[in-house]
Amino acid sequence: MHIVAITGSPHRHGTSALLADEFVRGATESGHTVFRFDAAFERVHPCIGCDTCRCGKKPCVFQDGMNCLYPELKKADMVVFVSPLYYHGLSAQIKTAIDRFHGIDGDLVGADKKAMLLMTAASTIESIYNGAVGSYMETLKYLGWKDCGVLLAYGCYGRDAIEKTNYPQKAYEMGKAVREKDAE
Repeated sequence: MHIVAITGSPHRHGTSALLADEFVRGATESGHTVFRFDAAFERVHPCIGCDTCRCGKKPCVFQDGMNCLYPELKKADMVVFVSPLYYHGLSAQIKTAIDRFHGIDGDLVGADKKAMLLMTAASTIESIYNGAVGSYMETLKYLGWKDCGVLLAYGCYGRDAIEKTNYPQKAYEMGKAVREKDAE
C-alpha cells in the first residue's frame, strides 16, 4: 500500500513529529511504502482561490512544494494527517497544504482513499479537539474517503511529556496494523 503522511508541525522533534515517526516506522515494518511530506519545512503557498487550476485540469499558478506532493497524493491508497492542535484546529502549515488539494480536486474526490488523523495537544480537556476532528471528518465526507482511525494525544505540552505516555506506541501500532485490505 502507498501511504502519504502529511505533517504540520514546525518543530522537527516535537510531539506530533514523534507520532509521525512512530506511525511511519510501524507502516514500513509492515511492508508499506510511505511518502512523508513535512508541510512546515516545504515552500507551500496558500491557495488564493483563483481557480486557474480548474481542480486539476490545468497546473496551479504556484509552482512550489506541492509539485512533489501532488503525484504522491494521486497514487496514495491512504493519507495520514499528523498535526499539533493550534487554536482548536489543525496547524496552519498542514492546513495550507490541505487547502491546496483544490489544485487536483478532480483526482482526489471519490478516489477511494483511506485516511487517518493523529494529533497532539497540551490540553487535557476532552472537547479540545472537536474543531479539528470535525474539519477532518467533513473533509473526508467531501472527498469520499474512509476514516481508518483517529489518535488524539492529550496532555502533551512537550516532547518530554509525550515520551512518558503510550501515545507513540499507539501511533506505531496504527501504522503496523494498516493492512492491504484497508485499501479495498
